Amino acid sequence: MTTDTVRWGILATGGIAAAFTADLIDLPDAEVAAVASRTEDSARAFAERFGIPRAYGDWETLAKDADIDVVYVATPHSAHRAAAGLCLEAGRNVLCEKPFTLNLREAAELVELARDHGRFLMEAMWMYCNPMVRRLKALVDDGAIGEVRTVQADFGLEGPFPPSHRLRDPAQGGGALLDLGVYPVSFAHLLLGEPTGVSARAVLSAEGVDLQTAAALSWDSGALAALHCSLDGGTGTTASVTGSRGRIDIPAGFFHPDRFVLHRTGRDPEEFTADPADGPRATMQHEAREVMRALRAGETESPLVPLDGTLAVMRTLDAVRERIGVRYPGE
Repeated sequence: MTTDTVRWGILATGGIAAAFTADLIDLPDAEVAAVASRTEDSARAFAERFGIPRAYGDWETLAKDADIDVVYVATPHSAHRAAAGLCLEAGRNVLCEKPFTLNLREAAELVELARDHGRFLMEAMWMYCNPMVRRLKALVDDGAIGEVRTVQADFGLEGPFPPSHRLRDPAQGGGALLDLGVYPVSFAHLLLGEPTGVSARAVLSAEGVDLQTAAALSWDSGALAALHCSLDGGTGTTASVTGSRGRIDIPAGFFHPDRFVLHRTGRDPEEFTADPADGPRATMQHEAREVMRALRAGETESPLVPLDGTLAVMRTLDAVRERIGVRYPGE
């Protein structure tokens, strides 16, 4: 870091890259300096759309661009290991979209690369950086609902998705679990840590990816989590945390909430709402700010999205996939 402005590179030009870049350019201390795609035409079109000065038709040129402070990797997750690894090996810091990788092995390789090169690395689990989620976690940690007993969360899309769609493609890490289920699983991890027991059932597509999955996680404390994800039906996308002395309910869009309700025995329900100054509920600016804060502080990982936590989530996702019989090419 040589200036207060953090210079970003964007690797990939799909929908999530566009959403993140749109949020990023509204931050006064962020500069989107370059974008890379597998084709120069795609990179140039993206650069023109967002006013980005440099466009590269390959990943390697962006990875070697010494004027970039951090690269946001927004490829499909089947390419995260290759894209993020290329950047880390070239000395770039990396924010890598969720799910972090296809599996724990790939995730551990990226973490090792980052630590060996002394580079910053973070999974773009924007839920963990959301001010309302942070507030909820603080309440739970402070004992507002007593000892956590159960966590419930779901994330389902209505579909249907044709067999040609990336969500149905094993070669692209398709299925409900990695794309959608990562949110309920990460939410349970946030509140309870890594589970000691994992069981799951799923409905698989003809291609061998999960169309919907139900997972039950357990902890030595006696806590349980009931989690569900689906490509076959739009769910409420809600979450609830029940403790020995109360409950917190999060309405639709639990992974980027603008409110939640705290229920405590003998008290009226308390509604917590987002501060308008924090921006719209769907903004990705919170995770971008956390990356920039960490870089300025000389940190190589974020306390909000620690790498060991990311590895633990990947370990749980691997365990769920083992239970439901989903394997990807090359595994």
